[in-house]
Amino acid sequence: MDRTSYVSTVRDVARWSDRAGFAGILVYTDNSLVDPWLVSQIIVENTEQLCPLVAVQPVYAHPYTVAKLVASLAHLHGRRVHLNMVAGGFRNDLLALDDDTEHDERYRRLVEYTQIVMALLRAETAVTIKGRYYSVTGLRMRPKLPAHLLPDVLVSGSSPAGRDAARALDATAVKYPQPPGEEAAWMGHGLAGGFGIRVGIVARDTAEEAWRVARTRFPKDRSGQITHRLAVAVSDSHWHGQLSEERDRSGDLDGEPDPYWLGPFQNYKTFCPYLVGSYDRVARMLSHYIALGTTTFILDVPQSEEDLAHTAVVFAKTHEMVTP
Repeated sequence: MDRTSYVSTVRDVARWSDRAGFAGILVYTDNSLVDPWLVSQIIVENTEQLCPLVAVQPVYAHPYTVAKLVASLAHLHGRRVHLNMVAGGFRNDLLALDDDTEHDERYRRLVEYTQIVMALLRAETAVTIKGRYYSVTGLRMRPKLPAHLLPDVLVSGSSPAGRDAARALDATAVKYPQPPGEEAAWMGHGLAGGFGIRVGIVARDTAEEAWRVARTRFPKDRSGQITHRLAVAVSDSHWHGQLSEERDRSGDLDGEPDPYWLGPFQNYKTFCPYLVGSYDRVARMLSHYIALGTTTFILDVPQSEEDLAHTAVVFAKTHEMVTP
């Protein structure tokens, strides 16, 4: 996407999300993308209340730099910036930065990194921490972050190491959901505060219309399927392999095709499962995920403001279903 279109799209999606009342918007990071903090600046400048949820990979910056960016955006705009802590990524991206740290150790490093970021943001006085991976001595954060602008912390990770990191940080673990019947295996892992899921939604009045929109938006793509298989082959991310093992379910449930759809993921158009169907059917799926402990939903990037209007109908119905 060229520069003008990219900036325009960021502004549009942020404004749609702001008007729809979303609390936050995920800003991705990897070697191929624009710096997420500069994108967050655009988001804050073009919205009223929307808070960026910035993906933070320790390999890209010292914890002081991240704390300074959070405090600076808060000081300049009076807006919270949340943190989506990421231990993984494309394996080749990490190796290009001379980081060959193994999977579980990257999560242990992530815990220490995040603890320093949050200690700097919370501290009334200078911070001294001697860690295994990072150390700071007598370090002060200026401008000081007001307590009400302290970020929420999320940890991306579907693996046991990811869950352990979220638990150690008292953070919200975020994962890519499996079908509800299989998602039940996540219960009882000690995440008493619940967890978040990343998912796309295409919902309409009828399942037929929803599937027509979904298949038009994400047609089968041979080159995308090949790229997907190559990405799986070089990734050590737990979720990448986990989702790739799932079959694309096409059986009928409640008179509708199963809403859980991996077509966009398998054709390398996005990195999350989709829920496709009528408003009521998708709302029942979301209700089930809530019953399993989901407290946060991170949706895929909307194609238009109309998408968010349809999603709002689904969440309104979901709210009715889960409210006693």
